[in-house]
Amino acid sequence: MLRYQIIPVTSFQQNCSLVWCDKTEEAVLIDPGGDVDLLMAEIDKHNVSINAIWLTHGHLDHVGATAELKSLLNIPIIGPHIDDQFLLDAIPKQCEMFGFDLVDKFLPDQWLDETSQLQLGHESFGVIYTPGHTPGHVVIKHDNQKLLWVGDVLFNGAIGRTDFPRGDYDTLISSIKTKLLVLEDDYRFIPGHGPESTIGHERNNNPFLV
Repeated sequence: MLRYQIIPVTSFQQNCSLVWCDKTEEAVLIDPGGDVDLLMAEIDKHNVSINAIWLTHGHLDHVGATAELKSLLNIPIIGPHIDDQFLLDAIPKQCEMFGFDLVDKFLPDQWLDETSQLQLGHESFGVIYTPGHTPGHVVIKHDNQKLLWVGDVLFNGAIGRTDFPRGDYDTLISSIKTKLLVLEDDYRFIPGHGPESTIGHERNNNPFLV
């Protein structure tokens, strides 16, 4: 069975997820935006073994701890889609824009697209390409337990911003409606900020979608 713990990080309180297979205790961090010491403490608390970092998109508030964690843990960085490389190349500029302390830039060991399959212990994941918030945004999907990690595409009652470089509102709405709202109502999603929700709840109540 897949288990996860949401860990809000930094003053922005963005959601990093510690996700693990309870059969093997193998784990990944999804979107580690900062607070390395806090993330390491949660890893120790749950007594899991981190084998990768998975990224949904390239904005600093979701990747800020990535380079340091890779160095500390000697693990690969997986994702996002290659169309977000320009954001990863500009991490020093993002630090200035967001008011973050300077962190090292990096390149993933593997880019993701919709042909990608991810494995964590006995658990398998798919990838949905969802541009709009950023051009290379992806959603990570676990069909067995109907779970989605949606980054900043969709929120409980809201959608992602599109006023950052290469964001596009029409593309974002198309991604949500053609890639996420086609899923069953009981798919639960973990957003990049704020509380969890379900596809059905957003389909029926999200003011940007109804």
